[in-house]
Amino acid sequence: MELRSVCTVLMSLYLSVSGIMFNLQPNTQKCLKEELQQNVPVIGEYEISEAPGQKVDYIVKDSKGHTLAQKEDITKGKFSFNTESYDTYEICFVSRIPQPQRGLTQEISLVTKHGVDVKNYDAFGDAANLKPIEKELQRLEDLSNEIVRDFAYMRKREEEMRDTNESTNNRVLYFSIFSMFCLLGLATWQVLYLRRYFKAKKLIE
Repeated sequence: MELRSVCTVLMSLYLSVSGIMFNLQPNTQKCLKEELQQNVPVIGEYEISEAPGQKVDYIVKDSKGHTLAQKEDITKGKFSFNTESYDTYEICFVSRIPQPQRGLTQEISLVTKHGVDVKNYDAFGDAANLKPIEKELQRLEDLSNEIVRDFAYMRKREEEMRDTNESTNNRVLYFSIFSMFCLLGLATWQVLYLRRYFKAKKLIE
């Protein structure tokens, strides 16, 4: 029982839920970025304080500029999308006000969930006739699989970075050897040239 409690605590530390609250100045844009793996469902819930005459839009894009979700003149609601590949995804909120009007600072509350926390285990458990403990065990199993995938990807990235580092070191070594031979060749040419020059001027025999 104690071991299970420890495992539950460790799993709960690995959360894919993030909530943030920030201020958006009039006629400005603020973006939040996060790296996500491929095929990860993401949902977000936002709420924006009211300001007469002002409008706020949101847009979700990847690093290549592809739009995954977008909506104009928002106040409160949700959005969702699936990641297409491992990439950095950004959620931007854009404030718009008419030119003569003096704008007000708006407060934006955003809660995002991805991965395991998107799945509705209550509905899944009811459909599969699972007991509460079985639903919790299923959630922990999915969470542990997600952690394993993250660690596997981190290991792959570490191997790629190590290979890149070794390749760079080899290139630097070859370039250093090439530079040394070039300097030796240049020094030899200078000595021979000066020797011929001094002989021509009869300064040396």
